[in-house]
Amino acid sequence: MSVLVNKESKIIVQGFTGSEGTFHATQMIEYGTNIVGGVTPGKGGQSHLDKPVFNSVAEAVTKVGADTSIIFVPPAFAADAIMEAAEAGIQVIITITEGIPVNDMTKAFQYIKQKGATLVGPNCPGVITPEEAKVGIMPGFVFKKGKVGIVSKSGTLTYEASDQVVAEGLGISTAIGIGGDPIIGTTTKDAVELFMNDAETDCIVMIGEIGGQLEADAAKWIKATGNKKPVVGFIAGETAPKGRTMGHAGAIVGGSEDTAEAKKRIMKECGIHVVDSPAQIGAKVAEVLA
Repeated sequence: MSVLVNKESKIIVQGFTGSEGTFHATQMIEYGTNIVGGVTPGKGGQSHLDKPVFNSVAEAVTKVGADTSIIFVPPAFAADAIMEAAEAGIQVIITITEGIPVNDMTKAFQYIKQKGATLVGPNCPGVITPEEAKVGIMPGFVFKKGKVGIVSKSGTLTYEASDQVVAEGLGISTAIGIGGDPIIGTTTKDAVELFMNDAETDCIVMIGEIGGQLEADAAKWIKATGNKKPVVGFIAGETAPKGRTMGHAGAIVGGSEDTAEAKKRIMKECGIHVVDSPAQIGAKVAEVLA
């Protein structure tokens, strides 16, 4: 059973008929992803990209059995879209939207927890299980099927890591882009735990960045549970000036453990194979799997 999404997933697109939703849904369908329809309020009953459009997520769940959603809804309405999906019983909610107000996200986060749904993102590239389902905005051709799981805060570095792993003659089980906002659903530790429990994953690549405690929390959990699988780690932002937001809203150094140096130290202490440059990820994965 692959992690989060696979060829059996019944996926709907929220914000289906908008320009972003249309563009990326087209690519997902071309990849072979099982898109069963989309949601745009007021356009229910129409057809778009040869798929049915529904007025609500609840209608999509009832009529086509949707269990996974990807959200391309403008920031002002995205938190409501997340809560609507959870309310309708969607199990996996992948939110691409960037710039959702933190107050809105705080509410949505609490709601998701109550409903027991899994939220990936917001402000993330999505999730891909190669050759089965691409639920996001990543370039599908970079990913080949294999046994290496990737969890990353950075979209670009997700593709870079995959490219290198594939160049070493290996492949990817699933890649999860968790997003770089201050409030996200699936943490680095959550994603690592999914991979540790996945029979199809032999090694994990964990890509983090300055700011927050996510990587330290994950590293400590990996050590506490006995380092069951090898983990290769990289932290972006080593040269970033202190106190300045870098790219992602969550990438800002606050405390002493937020720096790249501190995170790398903690990861090494916890038995993670840390590389100093993203260019070394593929070679290090090949080495630990040899």
